[in-house]
Amino acid sequence: MRGVNAHGPSAHGPSAHGPSAHGPSVQGTPRTRWAGLAVPTGILTAVAWAFAYVGAVDPNRPGHYPVCPLLRFTGLYCPGCGGLRSAHAFVHGDLATALQDNAAAVAGYLVFAVLWTVWAVRAARGRPLRIDPSPAWLWTAGALLLVFTIVRNLPFGGWLHP
Repeated sequence: MRGVNAHGPSAHGPSAHGPSAHGPSVQGTPRTRWAGLAVPTGILTAVAWAFAYVGAVDPNRPGHYPVCPLLRFTGLYCPGCGGLRSAHAFVHGDLATALQDNAAAVAGYLVFAVLWTVWAVRAARGRPLRIDPSPAWLWTAGALLLVFTIVRNLPFGGWLHP
């Protein structure tokens, strides 16, 4: 019996784990490529619905959304304060107001758009998305968010208040 020894398949014969045992690989077929887009499409749909809701229900009118607990109890703006107003302005195409309400959130929208596009293209090609930022990138992003939060709460940072 060629290709099989007492311990299982040999390196010279068919493998129980290779294409000959299970038929041809289907990883790269068009059907599986479109199926790979299901999760990115679902995420985009959820984000689009959230933006549509915030675009329709104005956060500038009181009573629709909860107040930030940090702002309510301390008077300090957290990094997310103004994020809903920013999203509302962004949906309505008012980029200047969106940046005024929360510049970090606008940067987040743009980062999401880029990452989602990369994810969708890779999924369409049958490849997984691997995001492996270096610790330096993560520390830099965290430091920028911390500086944003501190500056918006200082007297000279009034231009960053929502």
